[in-house]
Amino acid sequence: MTNPLLAAWETPFDLPPFDRIDDSDFAPAVDQGLSDSMAEIQAIAESPEPPTFANTVEALERAGETLDKALSAFYAVASADSNPAREALQREFSPKLSAHYSAITSNRALFQRIETLWQERETLDLTEEQQRLLYLTRRGFVRAGAQLEGEASDRLKEIKSRLATLGTQFTQNLLADERGWSLPLNEDQMTGLPDFVRSAARAAGGEHGPVITLSRSLIVPFLQFSDRRDLRETAWRAWTSRGANGGATDNRAIAAEILQLRHERAQLLGYDTFADYKLETEMAGTPQAVRDLLMQVWRPAKAQALADEDRLTKRLHADGFDGPLEPWDWRYYSEKRRAAEHDLDEAEIKPYLQLDNMIEAVFDCANRLFGLEFEPVDVPLYHPDCRAWNVTRNGQHMALFIGDYFARPSKRSGAWCSTIRDQQTFTAEIRPTVVNVCNFAKGDPALLSFDDARTLFHEFGHALHHILSNVTYESMSGTSVARDFVELPSQLYEHWLEVPEILQKHAVHASTGEPMPEDLLKRLLDASTYDMGFQTVEYLASALVDLGFHDREPPADPMQRQAQILEEIGLPHAIPMRHATPHFAHVFAGDGYSSGYYSYMWSEVMDADAFAAFEETGDPFDPDMAKALEANILSQGGSDEAEDLYTEFRGRLPGVEALLKGRGLDTAA
Repeated sequence: MTNPLLAAWETPFDLPPFDRIDDSDFAPAVDQGLSDSMAEIQAIAESPEPPTFANTVEALERAGETLDKALSAFYAVASADSNPAREALQREFSPKLSAHYSAITSNRALFQRIETLWQERETLDLTEEQQRLLYLTRRGFVRAGAQLEGEASDRLKEIKSRLATLGTQFTQNLLADERGWSLPLNEDQMTGLPDFVRSAARAAGGEHGPVITLSRSLIVPFLQFSDRRDLRETAWRAWTSRGANGGATDNRAIAAEILQLRHERAQLLGYDTFADYKLETEMAGTPQAVRDLLMQVWRPAKAQALADEDRLTKRLHADGFDGPLEPWDWRYYSEKRRAAEHDLDEAEIKPYLQLDNMIEAVFDCANRLFGLEFEPVDVPLYHPDCRAWNVTRNGQHMALFIGDYFARPSKRSGAWCSTIRDQQTFTAEIRPTVVNVCNFAKGDPALLSFDDARTLFHEFGHALHHILSNVTYESMSGTSVARDFVELPSQLYEHWLEVPEILQKHAVHASTGEPMPEDLLKRLLDASTYDMGFQTVEYLASALVDLGFHDREPPADPMQRQAQILEEIGLPHAIPMRHATPHFAHVFAGDGYSSGYYSYMWSEVMDADAFAAFEETGDPFDPDMAKALEANILSQGGSDEAEDLYTEFRGRLPGVEALLKGRGLDTAA
């Protein structure tokens, strides 16, 4: 039988033939892809022709198609629908791929061709986009170690291979811990839980009866509503100890080794610290610029959080409990305080936030802003929970969008946007295939919290960055931008969830079909910055620990360094880091957000300012502003520097004021 990954994909939208792919197909396809790719690289490097932009830089853009196709199918399932065979393949592929890419960037003949073009760039008559591609290609090779020789070059290859293996192991350990824990509940143990939590717990447990799992969409409402303080503590400790339970799945030694190797890598490349290396290509530029921003926000956020902690502690004591407010108490008493001060109850809100209706809200905003239309299509996908839509504009195909929304044991936690195919016009007119993955609790109907709905909008903001991409070269398309710029479109799109007319139209009660009452809508929006001290502090604590891991000598014991940083900033007792080190997948599952977890806040400075641009027009769907957003940011990918893209849109770079105002922290002490 022909391996379906290696045959021509005669499928709708050029999707991988998921209905015909077996796990045993992946390894042969990847091996063939590696072989084909290396042959293509060798042909470029050893060409007898003098280097030209076409036969070197553009040839590199074309190389690796077989490998890319196999990996696009594999990684679509590896994170969202894992199994032991796929986990074994990840462990096998990580060092192979690292070695392959190291062999490319350490190919002296290939780099010399690129360097020759770089030195001659003023005489090559390149377009602006071609100049950008040459610059990014050379920079990528240099930062990957192309200028190193001998032992230094060999050592860097070893480090990158080991980091790839460790990142995969970190992720799989975390998934194993999440998959391996549950808290069974009987009826007496479900006191205080509203119907939607009980329903989700029963769905999670199936025939075994109701359980609480470590899925965020289940454990957070349990911590909000359960009257059983002892069970809240049990659940909270399990949630926050992922990756730190001892044994084969413990991530603490892995984190320590990762930090040591990153530091060594940076020093081999001539940088003092890994943060100096990592931030060189970001908008922030330096570790000090990151720290300055985070501390500007830390001070008012901490002041707000401490004031809130006092209020919640009084509620704890009124319930007859002595001692301090504990981390497993915060969400519970905060929910009670919100109900009292804003007459707002999560159980009252959730029936109005049906997943299907919120998907329609996401699409409605995209239609009003950018003219996009969404038609459901029946195509083979990698899991029965997945859904797909053909995205068009004025009858023209723009993208295939896939939504994979429900939590399951085979899916890693969190929410993300990825692509199976990226936009480009170089080798052909290719439109993207974009995937949004979430971990919402399944139900009939599936109901979201307001935070879940915000996540839905957030991930679709990333999707729009791909859908509206309009560049020549794949390596610059979509979200191929600075890490501290990549969250701008996603966080900006969250703002449209809170536009009253969107909720008036799409927030319809699951049982009665009635729209959300005006009074409830007002209370919901008035409470949009409620508990923002807690939310900001838990995020900033993680961002500051990430930075503190990477902007100095690496710690022998990351947990000790974590504790030291949290003590220095004075993290309130009842607020934990959003992601403690042993389960901080953003930072340790790969290099993506390492030294870069701050980027959500860096981008938020811009997203608050960017949405203010719409508000200043008096119309959140102002067509001219939407056109400017698409023309200057969403369509541009990485074709220019992030600062220049934003300045083209807004006329200037923003300050932190709009962010503080948006979080309700502008008046905090």
